[in-house]
Amino acid sequence: MRGVQKGELAHLAVAGAEFAVRVTPRARRAGVTLENGEWRIAVTAPPEDGRANAAVAEALAHALGVAKGRLVLLRGATARDKVFRLE
Repeated sequence: MRGVQKGELAHLAVAGAEFAVRVTPRARRAGVTLENGEWRIAVTAPPEDGRANAAVAEALAHALGVAKGRLVLLRGATARDKVFRLE
């Protein structure tokens, strides 16, 4: 992942925290960046059959240093702007 290393943002991994992310599916390179409180996640997966959503959850979990099963998609299943909650 470019931008953020595994577990680098573990201090943000608080149960109940919500993360609003802007997603770029079918990107050339996957990566996670956090600038000025704005999450941007690029994934190489296409936005079909939930593959991009799964890739985004995995990338966010990687950056936070938590299991991807702890992240729940609250809003934005079919949109580029998504909101995840950490259980």
